[in-house]
Amino acid sequence: MTKQFFGTDGVRGAVGNDPMTADFAMRLASAAAQVLVPAGGTVVIGKDTRLSGYMFESALEAGFVAAGADVLLIGPLPTPGIARLTQEFDADLGVVISASHNVFSDNGIKFFDRSGSKLTDEVELRIEEHLKNPAITLGSQLLGKAKRIDTARIRYQDYCAASVPEGMDLQGLKVVFDGANGAGYKVGPRTLGNLGADVIPIGCSPNGKNINEGCGSTEPDLLQLTVPALKADVGVALDGDGDRLVMVDENGHLVDGDQLLYILAMARHEKGELQGPVVGTVMSNLGLEKAFASKKIEFTRAKVGDRYVLEVLKETGGILGGETSGHMLVLDKSTTGDGLICALQVLVIMKETGKRLSDLAAGMPKYPQMMVNVRTGSKIDPASSREIQTAVADAERELADAGRVVLRASGTEPVIRVMVEGEDHDQVVNIANRLAAVVADSAA
Repeated sequence: MTKQFFGTDGVRGAVGNDPMTADFAMRLASAAAQVLVPAGGTVVIGKDTRLSGYMFESALEAGFVAAGADVLLIGPLPTPGIARLTQEFDADLGVVISASHNVFSDNGIKFFDRSGSKLTDEVELRIEEHLKNPAITLGSQLLGKAKRIDTARIRYQDYCAASVPEGMDLQGLKVVFDGANGAGYKVGPRTLGNLGADVIPIGCSPNGKNINEGCGSTEPDLLQLTVPALKADVGVALDGDGDRLVMVDENGHLVDGDQLLYILAMARHEKGELQGPVVGTVMSNLGLEKAFASKKIEFTRAKVGDRYVLEVLKETGGILGGETSGHMLVLDKSTTGDGLICALQVLVIMKETGKRLSDLAAGMPKYPQMMVNVRTGSKIDPASSREIQTAVADAERELADAGRVVLRASGTEPVIRVMVEGEDHDQVVNIANRLAAVVADSAA
């Protein structure tokens, strides 16, 4: 069966358009409660800083309470914080209202099960089956209740700080922290500061409309200028809901998710603490694969989406995985992608080794890579087009063993992503543009 509403990471879209309406949110809560929350069970609801979060919070609260669930309202907190508090409060379900790195006018709703993990495709399909029916309202004696939890931020800060080795602090590190005007705007600077770092916050003044605007992991230009200008040691950038991380070295150079995964894996490998394979995605840079091969570190690729990286890690017994975009999984520290916890792990490595971030990232050569997003009027399957497959085969022959071609449909918008990487930049650009033109013609 094909899912109608759930995409790569929950339900997402433009606010006011289906499915991101108050009515749908209430029905979604009712459906999720019927699948995952037993009678008298508990649901944790958190959100990022988008203005529309108030509306969706109220709608979800109504849907869950009407279905007999008790609701704990957390307020703005990073997505991984909600995953953690779902476990800490022994709740049956965690809910996050966020469109992650998307623009302010979008929003989304995603779920965690009682173990703090994202839902499987099978569970999401079961929820969609219940969405075919109206929301339920139980009798008065069976309704749930709601209350706001004022200690949530402190609980999550303590949890993040506990991921740092006992007795270690971050004194001596000057850190520029970019909170994307999102859910991590308070917990990020305070956690780093409590651990002794000298913190300069930017992107930490949300007004409900400026989330991810000119800041954060998707727009790190200001961070790249600020770090060297203030002679800081490192920059840390989260996205709007705090589950993505990119960093900036002392020279203002961006260090992406592939490089961070390399740094984390190498540190574990050198200590003999690396378990199972390291898991990337089909979009991970070829340089990462080559770097691991040179150290005889097993590396495998999953489909795009941190939920699929997590599935492969669980299947293989691995503990480290991630995406180029900065979704990082460190399973012995957190059950889901956590930008702040991953940043702390990298800062710890810097402290332990005395090395700069640029030195730690230098061991991974980055192959030239080009991504072209081809917008389509409707969803198309690149694998079903003879013209596209012929063009891909020609490109792969041209690249030989020195590059890769990946075409995939976006899980959140009508876009085909054409990715080409190889050793020669000009060749990569030429092939990517040629393939994009073929895809665009096929989608016309």
